[in-house]
Amino acid sequence: MVEVWEPLLVPLLERHPALTPTTLLEHLQEKKPDQDWIPVKRTLQRRVQQWKALQGPPPEVMFPLAYQPGEIGFCDFTKVKRVEITVRGEPFPHLLFHYRLAWSGWAYGQVVHGGESFVALSEGLQNALAACGGVPRELRTDRLSAASRNRDGSYAIDITPRYQALCAHYHLAPSRNNRGVAQENGIVEAPHGHVKRRLEQKLLLRGSCDFDEPAEYGELLSEVFSALNAPRQRRYEQEFEVLGTLPAFRFADYELLTVRVRSTSTIEVRQVVYSVPPSLIGRQVTVRLHHDRLIVYLGSDWVCQLPRVYGSGCHGPRAWCIDLEHLIDGLRAKPRALLHCRYQRQLFPDTRWWDVWQRLLASGDRDAAARLMVEALYVAVRVASFELVLAFLQQAQQRKTLSLSLLQQRFRVPPRTGNLPDLVIPQHLLASYDHLLPGAPLSGGGSGPAAAAQTAQAGAVPQPLAAARSAG
Repeated sequence: MVEVWEPLLVPLLERHPALTPTTLLEHLQEKKPDQDWIPVKRTLQRRVQQWKALQGPPPEVMFPLAYQPGEIGFCDFTKVKRVEITVRGEPFPHLLFHYRLAWSGWAYGQVVHGGESFVALSEGLQNALAACGGVPRELRTDRLSAASRNRDGSYAIDITPRYQALCAHYHLAPSRNNRGVAQENGIVEAPHGHVKRRLEQKLLLRGSCDFDEPAEYGELLSEVFSALNAPRQRRYEQEFEVLGTLPAFRFADYELLTVRVRSTSTIEVRQVVYSVPPSLIGRQVTVRLHHDRLIVYLGSDWVCQLPRVYGSGCHGPRAWCIDLEHLIDGLRAKPRALLHCRYQRQLFPDTRWWDVWQRLLASGDRDAAARLMVEALYVAVRVASFELVLAFLQQAQQRKTLSLSLLQQRFRVPPRTGNLPDLVIPQHLLASYDHLLPGAPLSGGGSGPAAAAQTAQAGAVPQPLAAARSAG
């Protein structure tokens, strides 16, 4: 060890102090393979540790920090990585918004759809302040792109106008940590792990990571934060006394967009096509775009609320969010449209309905299959329920008795077009129009056989030319 330490290993450590004893040992084995270096491993570890303590670069010094009640709150986004959350079996991409008061440790969290955005930050922060009941003097974040441009400038110049307006509305002084120094946001960064570990334990007790709705997952997260806040309740009550008061109204936590409804009864927002009520076709509507929903207005009148869907990116394939409630009446009038509709898959509630549809198509008569399936969807939306109609379809398919008439009889749905007799409308003679022409005689213009003979003898009636425009 002595013969290689000073001439070979020390120069390496001086150039690269981060080198570990294991890496240096492997280097010795490569450079001097004729000698076995494994027995000196412990000695090498002690020498490296000693050299780094006496001659290596000093590590960063951490200072214990103390905060005053009501002085500062921290907020951040974090991702759940060790478990996969699903909604109705589908992956649910999301983040957690986490807010924490520095002095008392009181915390708030909520589910955020999609990624970091200003609307998510605005809603999460305002919900946290409302749940807390007061406002600290300062708000600390890391270098969130939702709050700052992250250029090489001062923070006052870097901060986005919308975030500045949000903080001004609540009389918050915004601040952020230095680039790459996450421990400066440690009041909230470190508890991320506590929150996620408690969440994982809750999911283990629950026995499943799949939820029927995102709101159900949000309720579970609320239970996690309630348990975290319980031992801090007394300290929170003391801090609450010195928090600033909430303003009388909220700051906008949405983006305003103006779009026109297409003839397909859809609008497109951020590469996602959403269905809307067909009464809006051709109209210009206002959309409030939240992180988890869209609210559609016609003028100042509320029209509908839609769940927000996130596509694969600005250059990826278009995503669809189709509500059958909006389109079922139009689809019932044109059932064959189901066969080639671009968002055909999105018209079906789940994979079970899709499987029934595939079996109907395999039966051979595609037009009949479309009429039957559209009628079944109509019954599920307007008359019964999706589960009840699906159970009927599956049972009838198993018995090989499924038909359109059986479906209508089972749910007492009258046929779309009744069994009306074919109307026979006699064609009138063109001579009956003669009295409308200038200069044509008013008499003799019947519609009987005599009038027809008279018209045949007279020949075609000459059409008048357009009169010349008077110069006067």
